[in-house]
Amino acid sequence: MDGNRRYARGKGKMVQEGHGEGYVALRRILEICLRLNIHCVSVYAFAIDNFKRSPDEVDALMHLAENKLLELCAHGNLLQEYGVKLNVIGKIQMFPESVQTAVRKAEDLTKRNNRSILNICMPYSSRDEMTSAVEGCIREALAKDNDYFTNDPVESITEDTINSHLMSVQRGSPPVDILIRTSGVKRLSDFMLWQCCENAQLHFSKTYWPDFGLFDFVPIILEWQRSVWFRRHDVLFRS
Repeated sequence: MDGNRRYARGKGKMVQEGHGEGYVALRRILEICLRLNIHCVSVYAFAIDNFKRSPDEVDALMHLAENKLLELCAHGNLLQEYGVKLNVIGKIQMFPESVQTAVRKAEDLTKRNNRSILNICMPYSSRDEMTSAVEGCIREALAKDNDYFTNDPVESITEDTINSHLMSVQRGSPPVDILIRTSGVKRLSDFMLWQCCENAQLHFSKTYWPDFGLFDFVPIILEWQRSVWFRRHDVLFRS
C-alpha cells in the first residue's frame, strides 16, 4: 500500500494524515474484494525497516495501528459482517505492548470467522519470514527421533516443508494469485517473495494508495481472469 507519504505531501497535509487516508483506502478495497468473493487479502502495512523512520512518524503509525485494529474488528464492522478472520503476520514482539495487546484482541475477536482471511503484514519482511521458516524446519527436524532419518536430518527439509512453515501459510493463506503495488514504484520491497515466485501476476499501479479505488482495481482483476481463462483453454487444447 505505497504512496501515503507522497500523497500527503502533494496535498499539503501531514504525513500522518496520509497514513490515515491510506486506512480508509484499505477499508474501501477490502470491501470490494469481499463483494467479489476474493477469499484472502494480504496487505503490507509496516515493514521491519520502517522502524528506522522518524520517531514522530513511527509513533503516529503505532497509534494508528492500535486504534484501527480495534476499529476493524468492532461489533457490526466490516470483518464481522463478511466473516473475515484477521491475522497479523510478522514480528509482533517488536511492537509496543499496547499494540501487541490490540493485535491479540483483534485476532481473538475474529478467530471464529471462516469465510475469508485478511492478513495484515506488520512488522514484516519476506526475508525474515523465510528465515524463520527455515529455522522452524531445522528445529523440527532435529527434534524428531534419529531413527526417523536415513541420513542427515536436514535432508528432510524440502521446498514443501519450508513452505508449510511460512507464517502466512500456517495461518491458512492460499498461494498468491495477484500482487499489486501502488504509487508507480516497480519493486517488491521484500513482500511475499517466496509466495510470488511461481504463478502470481504482478501489477504496478501509478495511483497513490489513498486514491486507489474501484476503477484502478477492477481492470487488474479482469486481466487476471482473462489470463486464467487462456491458461485453462491452452491446457484443454493440448490435451
